Amino acid sequence: MADGSSGAPAGPTPFFQRVMALVDELRLTESAPPDRRDRPVIEFRSPEELSQLLPLALGEPASDEAELLQLCRQVARYSVRTSDFRFRNQLYGGVDGYGLAGALLTECLNTNQHTFEVAPAFILCEATVLAHVRRLIGWSSGDGIFAAGGSMSNQYGLALARYHRHPQVKTSGLFGLRPMVLFTSEDAHYSVLKAAHWHGYGQENVVSVPTDECGRMRPEALSAAVERVLSEGREPLAVNATCGTTVLGAYDPLPAIADICQQHGLWLHVDACWGGAALLSRQWRHLMAGVERADSVAWNPHKMLGAPLQCSLFVTRHDGLLHQCNSAQATYLFQQDKFYDVSHDTGDKSIQCGRKVDGFKLWLMWKAHGDSGLESMVDTTFAAARYCADQVSRRDGFRPVLPPGSDAGQCANVSFWYVPAALRGQEETPEWWHRLSLVAPRVKEAMVRSGTLMVGYQPLPHKQAVNFFRLVFTAVPPLGRAEVDYMLDEIERLGRDL
Repeated sequence: MADGSSGAPAGPTPFFQRVMALVDELRLTESAPPDRRDRPVIEFRSPEELSQLLPLALGEPASDEAELLQLCRQVARYSVRTSDFRFRNQLYGGVDGYGLAGALLTECLNTNQHTFEVAPAFILCEATVLAHVRRLIGWSSGDGIFAAGGSMSNQYGLALARYHRHPQVKTSGLFGLRPMVLFTSEDAHYSVLKAAHWHGYGQENVVSVPTDECGRMRPEALSAAVERVLSEGREPLAVNATCGTTVLGAYDPLPAIADICQQHGLWLHVDACWGGAALLSRQWRHLMAGVERADSVAWNPHKMLGAPLQCSLFVTRHDGLLHQCNSAQATYLFQQDKFYDVSHDTGDKSIQCGRKVDGFKLWLMWKAHGDSGLESMVDTTFAAARYCADQVSRRDGFRPVLPPGSDAGQCANVSFWYVPAALRGQEETPEWWHRLSLVAPRVKEAMVRSGTLMVGYQPLPHKQAVNFFRLVFTAVPPLGRAEVDYMLDEIERLGRDL
């Protein structure tokens, strides 16, 4: 950089502080009330257009900090405003202010969470959060770790399942063993298929178990699948149950699944990355009934709770198993003759070496809100989803994907079709359904190009469901009836003439 000047008033402000001022400006705008929609949720540009608008090429330094700040403003301008209530595109949304403060502190301290000596306070904060989560589940002991996303948390569960059954695999590999089989629902997250590849099971040894009309794993189908695998000479290893499926928000029936796992000696992993927040609510924790019988659980507080991305945890009721499974005993990090209790050197039970200090963000949030505050956030989120589902069932042109009344057993997802006036009252032939399948993509394009809303859509071929909207609700910012009405009104406005 040529020099540090920027044309600012006397007493130039450090660049970092200027960027932080930009952050404050963005958060102030995003927290505006629902009737202030002067800024779009996204200023969409095609990849080609954006490549021309942003000076992306590297090599020569920027001329000064003023140019750098302008670049930051441009990047912010063309980024999605996830803290705007109109961002309903994924299973995450805005960021909690206390969590953001925690993330900022961890970035400034720039340490690595593998040994106590380099992250003493952060190691203890992580352990405290994990122990508190285990108590919520109903375990008095166990272990856990913060992982690099929910997919990696699921990987931990399946790695422990194999080590628990065949510890010799860690040293001698899979050679000579029968094919090991994983069971997961047809509505479960795709990370199980990826895990099967990475862990050497092979994707052909992932059994997709049929689900009911609400997307919940059918226990009788699971039992039949296990018996079939046994008859084929393969080895049933683990079941991946889901609490809050990605699309429909279904909670698998854990008590019945746990019975089958107990009968056959299978590891039960629960992917609660989306729906695990129900544990925090006395009103909704019944959705997680039976989770205490699981061997391991994954949960992403960066989803419904609004912890800063990424914030994903994995817990198991088997004390010491994480370390036994993953330890490599690197002597430059995990010396056993240190001057403190080396059980606090948690990095050796991680599959990573370098690991972000993600637990502190959630710890600070939890300290700020307490159990009751987080419970209120979850209850508000579910209430908004239930109001939305009720409105979808009442409004002309809106049709729920799930059967009437079934949303009471789902997470904060609302799935529906919007049927334009031109398609109403017609015979619902295959051609009619094909025409309806084109509506959601066209409405999505219109909302993104205008910047008025972002809501995801998808088909579910195994349910014979063509493209429909999936509107998901998160705790930050809190959503009420006005926000829900706006979103449904906007979908109707953009789609009524199709």
